[in-house]
Amino acid sequence: MKNIKNIIFDLGGVILNIDHQLTREAFTALGVQHFEQLYNQFKGSRLFDNLETGHITPEGFLAEMKKHVAEGVTDEQIIAAWNTMLLDFPLQRLQLLQQLRQHYGMYLLSNTNAIHLETFNRILQDTRGIPSLSVFFDKAYYSHLMGYRKPDPESYRMVLDENGLKAEETLFIDDTLPNIEGAKVVGLQTLHLQAPKTILDIFRPQNG
Repeated sequence: MKNIKNIIFDLGGVILNIDHQLTREAFTALGVQHFEQLYNQFKGSRLFDNLETGHITPEGFLAEMKKHVAEGVTDEQIIAAWNTMLLDFPLQRLQLLQQLRQHYGMYLLSNTNAIHLETFNRILQDTRGIPSLSVFFDKAYYSHLMGYRKPDPESYRMVLDENGLKAEETLFIDDTLPNIEGAKVVGLQTLHLQAPKTILDIFRPQNG
């Protein structure tokens, strides 16, 4: 960390606990056949790619998903199933972010969508009394607002360019290998966070 001045964090699996299996099970229960072919953590279908890059609205997403679920399933049930993967924000991780912000430029880069953004901020508010993740970062970047998603090199370059960051002085942390590989393309320092390790394990030695 000697030459690192900035840190870019992934969200799901790094700060926010998530479980993709729960969403797969929830959609299967709604009658979706072969949900894993539509979406998985590493590669979504064009529908999910479009949702995560803002090229389809939440309403358009719901209309498309209606074609895959059983008759009579409501928009609310689809939204609930989609949100099932979003679990909790461990307090110690949030405290670590606050500590790190005293020493580094802090940025968030998340492949997400309008439905999840609203939901995980609500989880943060309901459980920790904090209205938005933006309080922990100099700037938060969400793929559906950027028009790019990891591992597209443009997603990383946008963070670097808009904030005047040097790639060689910036550490990118993600739990998904393709996203790490994409970050290396633009010259970022990288850390592939693999369970059961968490960011607490990574930074604990530096913080005594």
